[in-house]
Amino acid sequence: MKVPSMIAAELRRLTASPMAAIALVALMCVPILYGGLYLWANQDPYGRFPDVPVALVVEDAGTDPSTGSGSGAEASAPENYGQKVADNLLEDGAFDWRVMTAAEAERALKDGTVDFTVTLPADFSAALASAGGDQPHQALIELETNDANNYLASTIGSQTVERIRRSVAEMVGSEAAERLLTGLSDVRGKLSEAADGATQLFDGAGTAHDGSATLASGLATLADGTGTLADGAQRLADGAAQVRDGNAQLADAAGRAASLAQQATDALPTARGDLAQAMAEQGLTPEQIDTVLSRLDPVADRLREGNTAAQEAAGKVERLAEGARSVADGARQLADGARSAADGAASARDGAGTLRDGLDTLGEGIGTLRDGLAQGVDAIPASTPELRAAQADTIADPVSVSSDKVAAAKDYGQGLAPFFAALAGWIGIYALFLIVKPISRRAVTALHSPVRITLAGWLTPAGLGALQMVGLLAVLGFALGFDFQHPGGSLGVMVMASATYAAIILALNVWLGSVGQFMGLVLMVLQLVTAGGTFPWQTLPAPLSTLHHVLPMGYVVDAMRQLMYGGDLHRALWDLGVLGVWLVGALVIAAIGVTRMTHRRTLRDLQPSLIG
Repeated sequence: MKVPSMIAAELRRLTASPMAAIALVALMCVPILYGGLYLWANQDPYGRFPDVPVALVVEDAGTDPSTGSGSGAEASAPENYGQKVADNLLEDGAFDWRVMTAAEAERALKDGTVDFTVTLPADFSAALASAGGDQPHQALIELETNDANNYLASTIGSQTVERIRRSVAEMVGSEAAERLLTGLSDVRGKLSEAADGATQLFDGAGTAHDGSATLASGLATLADGTGTLADGAQRLADGAAQVRDGNAQLADAAGRAASLAQQATDALPTARGDLAQAMAEQGLTPEQIDTVLSRLDPVADRLREGNTAAQEAAGKVERLAEGARSVADGARQLADGARSAADGAASARDGAGTLRDGLDTLGEGIGTLRDGLAQGVDAIPASTPELRAAQADTIADPVSVSSDKVAAAKDYGQGLAPFFAALAGWIGIYALFLIVKPISRRAVTALHSPVRITLAGWLTPAGLGALQMVGLLAVLGFALGFDFQHPGGSLGVMVMASATYAAIILALNVWLGSVGQFMGLVLMVLQLVTAGGTFPWQTLPAPLSTLHHVLPMGYVVDAMRQLMYGGDLHRALWDLGVLGVWLVGALVIAAIGVTRMTHRRTLRDLQPSLIG
């Protein structure tokens, strides 16, 4: 009997009755149903998050205007960040957000109406605004989950709250940075004004310095002139003193002359009487006496006139002496004042020199201030409101992520497709071996060709498995809409994987019988956890990560990823090479088992199977 004849005989046996044919079709559909339904159910779970009910509790009371940060109008403007966050969440629609009170959210979480709750407490805005005060503290976002509803919902809730935290931090950081940049812009404007003022002050100091120099020069001239004036005034005072002294002497002489003239005048009557008496005693007659006296009267008159003139002259000389004394006193005062003026002018001259030097130093200091203010203005870049807004956003979120994929899966379901396609292939072959006879007992008895018997026992499930893989690929590609960068290569890997699985389970059945069928189930479980289909295989414990490099399903998953997503084709060829080694090795081991069966029987071969 040849191999095609043995395959045809097995197929006739499998379809001998309607129920047998139905059973075969049902088992053929196992990998399609398993892989198709599972991947359909998990094709895009992230895209259905808007259907996940989540309670949102907003208790935020906002900020108190009296304690708000900022200046001017900003200090009195209250903020309610909690309401802003809630509005953003409701607008984004990432989940089925349901705004509730705290009591309603607690009841909904317990009875499973919502998967988790997010609460923004009453002091949420106040805590965010506290960074500018003397008691800064962090704002709190409260997450409450219930693993009795869904464990993954707790994980999703934690990730959601972390995203909310980042968005709030970015929003608050952007506002704070914009206020800071606006303040810097205001500072720059004030510095610019101060620099302009310093320039004007510097120019004024220069003018004042020039004026002080002119003043110092003028005061020096004044000091010299007042010195000369003081010297002249002193000489005038000395001359006036000499005039005063001369006039005093003249006044004394005039006084004495006037006194003598007065005495002479006063003595005239007495002298006249004495003269008349003397002449009378000499015997002169009265007529003679009168004649003599009449001749003397003009002399007396002139004497009286001279006395009057002398008295007048003495008075004038006295008044002249008084004037000379006044002039001398005034000249002395003038000399003293001129000397004081000369001293003051000298002091003013020295002060003007000090002022000139001080203004020079002041000008240098103002120049340094002007240059420093100008440098300060240059150090703060000019900005516009739009630029400050962009800078604030950059400061609040300075790092962005540029993500690129060498090979990309379209969605979550397509990301799991290689793993579940590989697993579905094993399940499909395992299910087929429930009705397919691994080795024909008749062929073993009639033939002594272990290779042909082994090939016939392998080709039947391998061919049926290939049909299963074609059906599964059709479901994935057309029903679920998965993209295949290399559809032919992907189908080839799936068919190769199914053929390899068939050879492995055949070898287990040949050597261990029904126990081998059970070992196929154990081997499937081992590959389920070590293939690295969900989490990276590097996260496995050491013994299991070692099995990842040995068992075939991990190589099937890797090859499917490379061909399905457009990855490294050389890796896919290496994976196919490993599968080829498993295929050939399993067939060789199966052939050795068949050889043992054709040459001798053991007691185990005669015992009934444990699995009927």
